[in-house]
Amino acid sequence: MDAQNENEQQINVEISEEIAEGVYSNLVMIAHSNSEFVLDFIRLLPGVPKAKVKSRVILTPEHAKRLLAALKDNIRKFEDNYGDIRQSDEPDFPFMGFGGPIAEA
Repeated sequence: MDAQNENEQQINVEISEEIAEGVYSNLVMIAHSNSEFVLDFIRLLPGVPKAKVKSRVILTPEHAKRLLAALKDNIRKFEDNYGDIRQSDEPDFPFMGFGGPIAEA
């Protein structure tokens, strides 16, 4: 067994039908403390003044950094297959104060 195979672990993952359907989100508000990152996935609909948090994911800083690396890798693979992802010329979403340090993605 080589070193790479020793480090790889196979994990069986189960997913319920409800979770497998997914949740649509077009805005993510990110807050962090010294021990966690909080990602609030929000659905913002045109003409509706109130946006709703549809899902909240809490990560350790280490896992947040791994997520960033995985997203970068997957975006690169996507763009290799389908071309560059175009970004809208629309202005960024307005700041919504939820308290604490916030970044938008």
